[in-house]
Parts: sequence; C-alpha cells; structure tokens
Amino acid sequence: MNSLSLFKRASRCFDDYPSLAKLAVVCTISGGCYVAYADANGTGVAPPVLEEIKKKKVVVLGTGWAGTSFLKKLNNPSYDVQVISPRNYFAFTPLLPSVTCGTVEARSIVEPIRSIVKKKSIDISFWEAECFKIEAENKKVHCRPNSESSKNGKEEFVVDYDYLIIAMGARPNTFNTPGVVENCNFLKEVEDAQQIRQSVINSFEKASLPTFSDEERKRILHFVVVGGGPTGVEFAAELHDFVNEDLVKLYPAAKDFVKITLLEASDHILNVFDKRITAFAEEKFQRDGIDVKLGSMVVKVSDKEISTKVRGNDGEITTIPYGMVVWSTGNGTHPVIKDFMQQIGQEDIAAIFKKADKDNSGTLTVKEFREVIKDICERYPQVELYLKNKKMRDIVDLLKMAKGDVAKEAIELNIEEFKKALSEVDSQMKNLPATAQVAAQQGTYLANCFNRMEEAEKNPEGPIRFREEGRHRFHPFRYKHFGQFAPLGGEQTAAQLPGDWVSIGQSSQWLWYSVYASKLVSWRTRVLVISDWTRRFVFGRDSSGI
Repeated sequence: MNSLSLFKRASRCFDDYPSLAKLAVVCTISGGCYVAYADANGTGVAPPVLEEIKKKKVVVLGTGWAGTSFLKKLNNPSYDVQVISPRNYFAFTPLLPSVTCGTVEARSIVEPIRSIVKKKSIDISFWEAECFKIEAENKKVHCRPNSESSKNGKEEFVVDYDYLIIAMGARPNTFNTPGVVENCNFLKEVEDAQQIRQSVINSFEKASLPTFSDEERKRILHFVVVGGGPTGVEFAAELHDFVNEDLVKLYPAAKDFVKITLLEASDHILNVFDKRITAFAEEKFQRDGIDVKLGSMVVKVSDKEISTKVRGNDGEITTIPYGMVVWSTGNGTHPVIKDFMQQIGQEDIAAIFKKADKDNSGTLTVKEFREVIKDICERYPQVELYLKNKKMRDIVDLLKMAKGDVAKEAIELNIEEFKKALSEVDSQMKNLPATAQVAAQQGTYLANCFNRMEEAEKNPEGPIRFREEGRHRFHPFRYKHFGQFAPLGGEQTAAQLPGDWVSIGQSSQWLWYSVYASKLVSWRTRVLVISDWTRRFVFGRDSSGI
C-alpha cells in the first residue's frame, strides 16, 4: 500500500464518520515525519492537511572515544545524525602498544562503527570520508572520500548541519622537528601499530642476514622511543618484553646487538604521575637495560641518525645511530580545527567586563564583580582553581593583586586592570589531558545534553551568557578523574587512583587487565582481547609480523 492510498482511506474515513473529531495520523518517512490532521465539522468535509516536521541535523566528525561515546549514549529521536570519519571503526587506543608487539591482535581492539549504530533506535547514518574544511557561519562541512574508497580521491561534497560535534581527536605533535614526519613511526592509529610491528620483525630479519657487519647490526637493532609519557613508556616496556621473552629465542644471534633507548626532554619520565611511580619506572627501566636519557631534546632525525641536544651540555649536538624510531611526544591540533576556532572566536575579557559593568561606568566595583563571579567560576573553572592554589580567600584578593594594596571598598578596576587580573589566571591554566578517559566523558556529557535539549531550551540551567542575553542551556563540562595506569613490563603496572592511592606490581597488572577488559565496546572485543592475552601466556607473542 503506498502513502497516497493510505491518506485517501483516512480521508474517506473522516467523510463517512464525521463524529471522529480531531484525529491525527502520524507516519514516519525516511528521516522525517509527516502529520496528517483532520478536524471534522458538521458538513462532513475534512480534507487532511500535510505538514512536514523536519528533524535537526547533527553531524559528528570522528569515531574515536568522544564520537563513539556520544553515539552510544544518545537516545533522543528528535535528531537526524550523520557520522563522518576517515575510519569506519572505533579503536580501543589504550591497547595500541600491545598491538605493536603481538600481545593483542589489531582486529581484537576494533569495533565496526556500523555495528554500533545499527543497535540504536534513532536515525544515524555513516559516511567514510574526511572533513577538510568547516564553514561556521554557513553551517557546512566540506568532505572528501578516503583514497581507498574513491577512484581518484577528488569527489568532494558538502554537508549542512544544525549542530556540529567535532570529535576528530588529535594528531602527533612533531614540534616542527626536521625529519620526523619522513623517518619516524607514530602510535596514534591501528595502522601505526601494525606498521611498527612489521618494522620490528623486519629489523630482526634484516640483522640476521650475513651481509651486515656487527656495527650495522647494532644500528639496525637499536630501537629509539622519543617521549617519556604513558604511551612512550608503555611501548618501550612492551618492546623490551617482546624482545627478551620471544624474539631472542627465535633470533639468538641478535641478543647481544639489541638496544632500546628512551629519550625524554624533561627531568623525568611519566611526569604526569605521582613521583613514587616516576622513581619506580626509572629504576625498573635501568634494571631492565632500557637506556633512559633525560633532558634530551631531539633537534633532527635523518634516515639513519637522530640528533639530540642535552640540557646543560653547552648546546652540544649528539648523534645516535638507530634502526627504528617511534615518536610519542604528545598531541597537536588538526589544521581544520585550528581554522574553525579562528572562525568562531572565544568569549573575551571585554565581553565579561561589559556584562558585569551594569552601570556602564567603565569600571568594576567589588559589588559588581561579586554578582557575576559565580557565573565566571562556573564558565571558567580555572578562576576558582587559581584562587584555591594561591590560597586567596575570595575574589577581592585577586582584584587587589591587579589594583595594588588598597582598601577593599575602594577597589575599582578599569578594563586594562581587569584584563591583568584574569590574564594572570589564564597563565596558570592547564588543559585537560588528551586521554581516552577525558574524551569518553566529554562524549557522554554531550549526549546527555542532546537528550535533554528541549527541556533545557525552556529552562536554561547554565551560567549567564557574556556575549548575549540569557543563560547557557547547560552547565559546563566537568571532568572526573578515575585514575590512570602505566604498564611497565614484566607483568608490573603502576596505578594511580583518586585519593592519592598508588599501587605498583603484579596486582596492579591484573587490575589493569580487568579495568581495560570492562571498558571494551562489546562482548565480541572482550572475548577476542581476553583470548589474545590467554594465547600470549600459553604460546607467547606472535612474531610473524602479519
């Protein structure tokens, strides 16, 4: 039965039975819905009226932790959701170092994004493509297909949106160091982990050939890790275990030539962790024979050598021969996101000052500032944190610092003095870490906002808007830290949990196993990862490189 026949029958029903007053028929048709409404009258004439109710378009860029968490938690059917990402799967990135050494297989930590969205009862569609430009004013995103899914990779298209969720993640931060992009491996994607695994095996195979001298074998089997953060440390530990527990049994002649070096520009590795964990990790790596070089900043990478400048060594440049380099020095922002941020701008101090200066006097009194300080602290939590860290009793102390030592009631700040006070706050601000834990919570927060959008538009609950009138619809995002892990090899893991609780050893390793297993997307990935762990304990790691 087609839709026209359905409406004819409905109309005939109203003609035959005029007593059926005010009856509505709702039909869902491909992404929107149509409402047929009839109001019967005494004449029995009730022509149906068609009205299209168009759903708001939500475009999600990315299928990482934030994007996938948003899709999983969203349950409001009022939106037409379009997901755009260059990869058609979600990857459990904390296990990428395990993939590099065959502890876990790549297929075990990925979940097809279409398998995730098909379980939802709301309208979600997926396109495998890359966003290369965002028009904030016109609410459009410009995309192009992956080269693998396009014959010539040039078929660009544009997508309109009502709401845009940018969850593209980050890219490796090279600090514009010469030779990094051309000669180093990164560890951000599944493909990166697979490439590193292949490179490790190839290095051992190459060093086994009779055509190389011992000096060349030392270079080929010298693995350098740049960056002493959690990813770099975990990879170095995984590689050490892989070499000493598996590869030396298959390549016994290579045992005396293998070397692992970890380069860190600061004074310690794992400097975001508790000092007890940092000290234990450095001591363990020293025992394991991993050469940790602190205060070493990489200045250049060639195809066979890496050049470093050691702090306190009069700027002397040292060159280190290597066979493979893994670059893990933090995250950088995608160019498309940088451009988008420049388009939309941010709330500036002048807008806050104007909102607070209710009498338009050009100065802020303590009373005026106190009327908006609650909203400022909620919108910009770094203000409250700054006051606590500096042990200031209230906002008056911050204003005194900008104005000078004057009586509390006499404090009046002009715009420049106000900027000075808040600029000092911003100089102490630290961004949230670019971790899976943060991104997952941000995605969940956004989904909860969209689930309550209609209610919040009627009754806004957030802080006041400084650029416009009214209040923000929602309270700002607040991150809740549940702890962090740092696998150190040899079945030992360091765990730092809330409440200054630190645990190091094999018990923490099993805690790490259980937590990560529980966080996997589906039972499929949990079974695969647990089976990989079991296989590794029984048979060892896979050294085929495939």
